[in-house]
Amino acid sequence: MSSPVPGPPHTLSDDSSAGTPATPRAKILKPVFIPAALIIIGLVVASIVFANVAGDALTEATTELNEAITSGVGWWYVIAVNAFLVFVLYCAISKVGRIRLGRDDERPEFGLLSWFLMLFSAGMGIGLVFFGVAEPLWNYVAPPGAFGNEPLSTDAARESVGLMMLQWGLHPWGIYAVVGLGLAYMSFRRGRPMSVRWLVEPLIGRQRVEGWIGHVIDVIAIVGTLFGVATSFGFGVSQVVDGIEFYGWMERSPALVIGLIAVVTLIATWSVVSGVHKGLKWLSNLNMSLAAVLALLVFVLGPTIFLLQSIPENLGQYLSQLPQTALHVGPFSEDNWEGIWTIAYWGWWTSWAPFVGMFIARISRGRTIREFVVGVLLAPTLVSLVWFTIFGNTGILYQQTGREITVADAETGEQTVNSTTALFQLFDHFPAGMFLGILAMVVVIFFFVTSSDSGSLVIDMMAHGGATSTPVVTRVFWSVLVGVAAAALLVAGGDVAMTALQTLAVSTAAPFSVILVIACISLLRAFRHETLSMPQHIEVILPEGEAAPQTPTTAGAVAPAGAAPAGAPRRDEAVGRLGAAAVDAAKPHRYGREVFRGLGGASMSLSGLATVVPTPGDEPDKHIISYRRVRPSEITVNPQTGAAELADTAGDPLAGETFDTPEFESSQEYLDQGGHRDPALEETGADLASEDDDAARDAPMGR
Repeated sequence: MSSPVPGPPHTLSDDSSAGTPATPRAKILKPVFIPAALIIIGLVVASIVFANVAGDALTEATTELNEAITSGVGWWYVIAVNAFLVFVLYCAISKVGRIRLGRDDERPEFGLLSWFLMLFSAGMGIGLVFFGVAEPLWNYVAPPGAFGNEPLSTDAARESVGLMMLQWGLHPWGIYAVVGLGLAYMSFRRGRPMSVRWLVEPLIGRQRVEGWIGHVIDVIAIVGTLFGVATSFGFGVSQVVDGIEFYGWMERSPALVIGLIAVVTLIATWSVVSGVHKGLKWLSNLNMSLAAVLALLVFVLGPTIFLLQSIPENLGQYLSQLPQTALHVGPFSEDNWEGIWTIAYWGWWTSWAPFVGMFIARISRGRTIREFVVGVLLAPTLVSLVWFTIFGNTGILYQQTGREITVADAETGEQTVNSTTALFQLFDHFPAGMFLGILAMVVVIFFFVTSSDSGSLVIDMMAHGGATSTPVVTRVFWSVLVGVAAAALLVAGGDVAMTALQTLAVSTAAPFSVILVIACISLLRAFRHETLSMPQHIEVILPEGEAAPQTPTTAGAVAPAGAAPAGAPRRDEAVGRLGAAAVDAAKPHRYGREVFRGLGGASMSLSGLATVVPTPGDEPDKHIISYRRVRPSEITVNPQTGAAELADTAGDPLAGETFDTPEFESSQEYLDQGGHRDPALEETGADLASEDDDAARDAPMGR
């Protein structure tokens, strides 16, 4: 394997920093860019046309497709999402967790707080505000029939937030972590371009990844990402427009919708053009600060003591319900709660996984896999729990005590929830409620901006074969296309077109979930090779003395060539015969250090450690020894000599190649400091960053 070489972290910004030569802009990967753009434009146009022509027929077709997804592949979504969570947990707690997402000596590029704010803001930010009050109320007003709670009951209120945390806790971030972990490993440690296709290279090989299979994977990722972001844009804009109408400032109109989308798109475009450091980091920090202020105000002005009691209660409900809800598909369900919420969420989060996963990968360089998984899973889950407790439990308590937030259904007269106005209805019962409503609308807008610009940026990267430095014009194209798609569907298609687009976005998760399962298997192959070749170290403390002449023994030990001084124990010969087993039996453990006592006259099978004859009164001599554990299955015994030998094991599934991509550009500094280039790279032409090779530079995948 071509090991990652030392070097400074590579900035996330697409613009060169001061004093740093600009990275050459990549060219469009036409087999990905053109099909993806045509599919997106065609589906948007088709949705609008069918919405205007078919009307109710489109609604019926959308409903049938949703039911088909729920009954046909819902079971697959549930199994796949749980498998993703198990996969990333295994990576964190096993030896795989020691692998660093970058060169071995790299450290994280971003501080812990900035890293957390950026990944959380781009992940689910807009949904926190949109569903913060609405979804817990839905679980209280219309709880899932499978769990036996009556509507508006105390049990339904107590379990409401715990139920919704299934869709906002460990599982969705497990989906994101699969993509983010794979991309960060393949790019920052193995030098692959930042594109989803490379996650399957250890399984299917480089040639297929660079061919039509890789193109199809990236097209699916781009289409799903853009529709997911555009649909979320529609939800966010609808909530802001309804908030404006709720306060009586303006009535909903196409001009208001288009104007609001235009403003948000301009801000998102500026952030995309300015680069991650200049735009997105600033917006993420600002917006998370505003969201924290909003939550703090509701916490202080609302039922503070009740909320403090509810936080541990909801955490306990979530953890206690998780074994039952995690695998719940609802084959006997009569209310289709599972299809409306859980399975729809699994498809929704999976369709977002390419862009959220790629984004958190780009901001996680230098962290170990264990740090990555723990941070990505736990931190957002805990913050989501606190957020939904503050807003959801406050809404439920107010509803219980006569401060109405729900509305009566026009046809049935039953209590229902208006998801777009529930937040403003809650604030209507607060002092300075209008101020809170305005602050919430600002947070919604900026939450979408951070999701839109990060989504547009990673879409453009995939459309350029994973290049991290892409032309401004194409970045603007994707950013504008997101806004145009949302505006066209909201204005021309109305609710019917948005419903169709939601279904379409969830549907794209089905093939992409299969890709992610294959990616998990593929990454395990790469991780297995790396862990098998991963050295461990021990500190051996030997009495310092005069080294005796050495000769190798047949067992691989180093033994004195001459006789030991009179009276000196001949432990070296004994250990030479017994080998490492004698070492393990003789060593005590103290504070994690392995200390060899009484073996000062022998180095046994520790190659390269001099045999010494101890001299009384000398200070101990310390040695750091690198070793690798060998499994019994890897050892064969030579029938002629009886010597133990290592059996042939599987080679590197990545063929020992580490590409010299822009993400690996600091390799040259290592070479200048006396390092060496892997000959395999010279032979295969995997050095993609050679500025003298136009063909390599223009083809991000090295063809």
